[in-house]
Amino acid sequence: MSNLFYRFLFTFFCLSIFSCKSSDSKQKNLSVKFLSEFIVPDNLLIDGTLVGGLSGIDFYNNQYYLVCDDSKTPRVYFATIDIPDTIISNISIDSVLILKDSLHFLDLESIRYNSQLNEIILTSEGHINTKKSPSLFSINERGNLMNLFQLPISFHAESNQMPRHNGTLEGLTISYDKSGYWLGMELPLKSDGPEPKFEETKSPVRITYIDDKTEKAEKQFSYFLDPIAKNPNGKFAVNGLTDLIEYKKDVFMVIERSYSSGYGNQGNTIKLFRVDSRKASNTLGKSSLKDSKFTPAKRSFF
Repeated sequence: MSNLFYRFLFTFFCLSIFSCKSSDSKQKNLSVKFLSEFIVPDNLLIDGTLVGGLSGIDFYNNQYYLVCDDSKTPRVYFATIDIPDTIISNISIDSVLILKDSLHFLDLESIRYNSQLNEIILTSEGHINTKKSPSLFSINERGNLMNLFQLPISFHAESNQMPRHNGTLEGLTISYDKSGYWLGMELPLKSDGPEPKFEETKSPVRITYIDDKTEKAEKQFSYFLDPIAKNPNGKFAVNGLTDLIEYKKDVFMVIERSYSSGYGNQGNTIKLFRVDSRKASNTLGKSSLKDSKFTPAKRSFF
């Protein structure tokens, strides 16, 4: 089972528990706890596609929406998940929608269902090494790409601010007031700082608001990622933002996932943070966070 599938399961638990409380704007103290897990068979085929590489999940009107990060066949699955008494009893993958890739490279990461517009919204990390930029867009019921939102120039593959390959648009949430979307970068731009290490670093990630009417970025804040949780026993380690939810205006639940090689199936460490951006600087116009002063969003553990 892939690391992305662990992330899928964990995100599901967060969203399920969170949805029970996030509608109450007066809620002051939130808590999250593990409920259960369900392992989907690793050889499950739906309409000729292998179910795996699931990188995002959303829920609306008794329907679960799952996104797969297979760039060769970018697709969305529709599922039914039975959860009697807070225990997952069954996950049924009902159908698949294969996207028509008019951008010529989709590495899908996050998915949200916009009930006001009756649209599925998706992010793609693109492929920075081959100059394919990340993207935010909606699709119709046939899998055709519809609205393509305008991202900050700093996120473009050829930007001087240098987004990192496989480290761009990882998180997506509909804004609390339902007027747009917040996008979370997985890793810092190279112009902003280093990737997290096992030792403490200043590694800021940008979280950007895209207005639904103007279809472009209107504001942005940044916060510092946590260090890598375990000193790697191999050559690879990473920590980055993997998803987020705005549960109160300008206040977010953010998931970070740290991975260190050499620990087998214990290499992942998942952390949940409360990120409060109400007093944070707007970093949208800043070309470098290393070379300019800014007030980061306040981060604390749940």
